[in-house]
Amino acid sequence: MKNPYYPIDTVVEDIITETPTIKTFVLKPAKPIPFRAGQFMQLTVPGEGEAPFTPSSSPSVKERMEITVLRTGKVTDSLHEFKPGAKVGLRGPFGKGYPLEKLEGKEVLIVGGGVGLAPLRSLIYALLENPAKYKRVSIKYGARLPDELCFRRQYEEWSKVAPNVDFTNTIDVEAPGWTGRVGLVTTLLDDLDVNIDQSIALSCGPEIMLKFVTLKLLEVGYKPIQIYLSMNRKMSCGMGKCGRCNVGHYYLCVDGPDMNYDKIKHVPNVFG
Repeated sequence: MKNPYYPIDTVVEDIITETPTIKTFVLKPAKPIPFRAGQFMQLTVPGEGEAPFTPSSSPSVKERMEITVLRTGKVTDSLHEFKPGAKVGLRGPFGKGYPLEKLEGKEVLIVGGGVGLAPLRSLIYALLENPAKYKRVSIKYGARLPDELCFRRQYEEWSKVAPNVDFTNTIDVEAPGWTGRVGLVTTLLDDLDVNIDQSIALSCGPEIMLKFVTLKLLEVGYKPIQIYLSMNRKMSCGMGKCGRCNVGHYYLCVDGPDMNYDKIKHVPNVFG
């Protein structure tokens, strides 16, 4: 019987610098790891510890996995010092992932902030493999400054996949040389050109961003049942045993991490 606590040996094949504080690690596990967009992995750095990350690569590619990491602490600091050829461990996948079946025939609104675009990138790959299944895929993304925007090399590519796919980004404050939108990502939800009655919104980013995106979505007409939030926080065991990731009576590692807002809207301090 497979031990769920035992990680799969994995080699870091390549490292892509996305921003000064974010890197994407291209990983080659000893055996293929199937996963759904939105599910997460526990990544082990030998001698340092384990931390949860949602793959940022396409779920249709099982032999390799990309994980995009913001430098924030002990494990991530160590990862950011790695070179290709380094060894790590992978455990998972855990969680349910995004409800792709519920998105078919809908106008899909994706709202990301900062490194929160990483889990959403896996969803974007899944959606854009067959964009005809969806009435529309509208991607809204924001970061504090231009050099903090993730995956800039792909924005134009995503926009050109199909006529029903669009991408808009913004930065929080004015910056030298920037000619695009300026304002918090919530400003991209003003005068939203989406048929809200036929739409589902999915968002990932810092908890404070999730709070204000949710409030904005409700303000413009979305119902709680139409909103999904990626709440990637405090996961440890991945199996609902340690109790660190509970939101109300839900465990994010089992019931999420992508939670329908209708299920958790009455939980005190739902946004941390």
